[in-house]
Amino acid sequence: MASVAVNGVDLYYEETGSGRPLVFLHEFAGDMRAWEPQVRYFARRYRVITYNYRGYPPSSVPAAESAYDHDTLIEDLRQFMGALGLVEAHLVGLATGGNLALNMAIQHPRLVRGLVVAGAGAGSVDRENWLAGARRFADDIEAKGTAGIVANIENAPQRVIYRRKDPRGWREFLARMAGFSAIGTAHMMRNALMGRKPVFDLKDRIAALPMPILVMVGDRDAPAFDACRFVASHAPHAGLAVVPMCGHTLNSEEPALFNAHVAQFLAAVDSGRWGTWSA
Repeated sequence: MASVAVNGVDLYYEETGSGRPLVFLHEFAGDMRAWEPQVRYFARRYRVITYNYRGYPPSSVPAAESAYDHDTLIEDLRQFMGALGLVEAHLVGLATGGNLALNMAIQHPRLVRGLVVAGAGAGSVDRENWLAGARRFADDIEAKGTAGIVANIENAPQRVIYRRKDPRGWREFLARMAGFSAIGTAHMMRNALMGRKPVFDLKDRIAALPMPILVMVGDRDAPAFDACRFVASHAPHAGLAVVPMCGHTLNSEEPALFNAHVAQFLAAVDSGRWGTWSA
């Protein structure tokens, strides 16, 4: 891995392969390591880049909660791309990473060639209950450390199907959380996730997105399902893929299906034709 200093923090990242840049953005309960099935697959044809957000070691972990707002994550990504010389890249984001990718495309559309938004938008539906749960989640992290992350993840309805279908993958998923920062993840939950706008509030800006978009969601991912459908319904060049018998952790639960959908999408974009969009 290497590191780059941007926006007041050091971000650790990894590059594999060559070709058009393809940047993967991880979820709250994961980090860059969760993209390994995608790195191995896509690095055969793309310059694949993964990185850890601020708050996720070995990237910097600022002490102040105010350092973790959603706009700061977007600016981190913008500067990160600039530091790596990326004039334009495909972005693939899962959950928190999907929200980040979507908002990056809204704020800096010229930097985004193709956009994949997967399992994103939790907190848009039944918002008050979701916010209350997020506060409890952050409280548990502060009280129990990384064990508080596991305690909130392992029985979440949108997660349990992963545990049932792939016990080994599930154990690896939970084990990675042991290296997380309790400070970083608690601040990320309280500020970036709880403070970001619900997807429904972005309707007009989503409708103005000029790039091709693939939206993916698991059929068992209740917190994100309606929000993903909303993005696909309002972005002018968006297609929706619903993955059957799948929860929130799409890329790990069903890596073959995930890779196939994304690969087909990227190939269409790079050839200049994707549904209603043409280069």
